[in-house]
This record gives sequence, structure tokens and C-alpha cells, in this order.
Amino acid sequence: MKSKNKKLTLYITQAAIIASLYAGLTYFASVFGIAYGNIQFRFSEALTVLACFTPAAIPGLTIGCFIGNLGSPFGIMDIILGTLATFLAAYFTYAVRKVGTKLNYIFAPLFSTLFNAVIIGLEIAVFLPEGLTWAGFAISAFQVGIGELAVCCVLGIPLRILLSKSGAAKKIFNQ
Repeated sequence: MKSKNKKLTLYITQAAIIASLYAGLTYFASVFGIAYGNIQFRFSEALTVLACFTPAAIPGLTIGCFIGNLGSPFGIMDIILGTLATFLAAYFTYAVRKVGTKLNYIFAPLFSTLFNAVIIGLEIAVFLPEGLTWAGFAISAFQVGIGELAVCCVLGIPLRILLSKSGAAKKIFNQ
């Protein structure tokens, strides 16, 4: 029974740390005006690679995004849709974590970019002065996707490599 409690405690602790890091990094990016909107570079999105190492990243990233989006100028829509995009990205990244090692490095940025581009791109397009149009959606999705891809590739992939190669992932995530 103690082993089960220890695993649950570790899971909850990991999720809480990931959530707090995500929310904190999102608010840090908002200081520079790059956390919300068409063109965003949320440093917190680099953490989506953590779903490659632990299932605790799924609730951690989801809750962190929810908390981070409480400061969004898009209000409840961003709180719900942004959180959904992050949940889907984390879930699918975790689901394919055991796919070939080199291919696995692509999936975290791919899922985050895809889900955020489509879901957040649609959300932003709804708020455009002309309302929701295909052109507005395409431009918004492209802008969100480029920012997401940049953060996930420039910060996320090196983070994943560092955690894997240094052995830190085994120590931190008890693998």
C-alpha cells in the first residue's frame, strides 16, 4: 500500500510542479506582451516535451495552461479552448512517447503546434473585426502555429535532449 501512495504522491507532485512552471512562464511571457494573441511566444510551451517523460505532464500542463489563461484578454473562451489545446497536445505527445526515439523528438512540437494553431487560430479569428472568415482563420492559425513551432523547437527540443542525455529525466521522473 505504501508503494501505491508513494507513486500517487510523486504523480501529484510532478503535476503540481509542471503546472506552476507553466503558469509562471506564461505570466512571465505576458510581461513582454507575447503570451496571448495572434503572435505569441509562450516560453511555457517548451514544457510540452515533458509529456514524453511522465503522464503527470498531462494534468500538469493542462492545469498550468488553465491558470496561465486566467490572465488572457480573450477571457473564458481562451481559458476553455487554450486549456483544451494544451490537454490534447500533452495527451497525444504522451500517447506516442514510445514511437521511435528520433521520431519522438518531432511529436511534441508537432502536436503542440497543430492543436494550438487550429484551436487558438479559430478562437482568435472569431474576435477579428470582420468576424470569422476562412482567410482570417488561416492567417491566425499560421501566426499562432509559427510562434508555437518556434518555441517548441528552439526551447522544447533542446530541453528534451538535455533531460534525456544527461539522465535528468530518469532522476526527476523516476523512470
